[in-house]
Amino acid sequence: MTVNKTDKKIDPLIKLRGLKKTFDLGKVKVKAVRGVSLDINQGEFVAIIGPSGSGKSTLMHMIGCLEKPSSGTYLLDNEDISQFSENKLAKVRRERIGFIFQTFNLLQKHNAFRNVEVPLIYKGLSQSERKEKVIALLTKMGLSHRMDHKPNELSGGQRQRVAIARALANDPQILLADEPTGNLDSKTGKEILALLDDLNEKKGVTVILVTHELAVAKYADRVITIKDGKIVKDRKVRKPIK
Repeated sequence: MTVNKTDKKIDPLIKLRGLKKTFDLGKVKVKAVRGVSLDINQGEFVAIIGPSGSGKSTLMHMIGCLEKPSSGTYLLDNEDISQFSENKLAKVRRERIGFIFQTFNLLQKHNAFRNVEVPLIYKGLSQSERKEKVIALLTKMGLSHRMDHKPNELSGGQRQRVAIARALANDPQILLADEPTGNLDSKTGKEILALLDDLNEKKGVTVILVTHELAVAKYADRVITIKDGKIVKDRKVRKPIK
């Protein structure tokens, strides 16, 4: 296909400019994020790495619309969502962003099927549509034989796979993973990272991974290092050979 040199340049999916977050703890104000400017393109696999207290999780929470910035702008597909109301932010989270957490955050009283089904109920899908999609997602995660099992009946790796299936239920544009391998052994952790890599490469999902481990960050195409609430390094990396 011939590229027309006059074609308009594609804008970044995520554009942060001077983003700051300060937590007011009474007599103390904690400056968690201090003026971050960053572009992330559709389809990138980005790792944000830094020590505990560096501001990486706060930055991810702002990207995921879980926290509103104290100042600065956040453009998502050229919409300034830093000015959105709580209801509009909830809609963005529900329809465009999937979350994967270190602690899985599964509903303990419900089985794997129900955990994945819940976001589809809020989306308004019919029972037959929900069933078809949940089965497809859990089968893709290698859990077709574990759909009736509750979280306490699953291994850590299986619970994280359920969490990934739930995160993918609404076909998110962005997948945010906060220390997704933190509670897993190294072998299972590599399997989860390979799944995220596969989703990025084959489905084009934009993956943003937060970690404090360089070995985990190397699964990304790009590693952003954050320290004291500021970006100190932004570089491309070579992925490990599979």
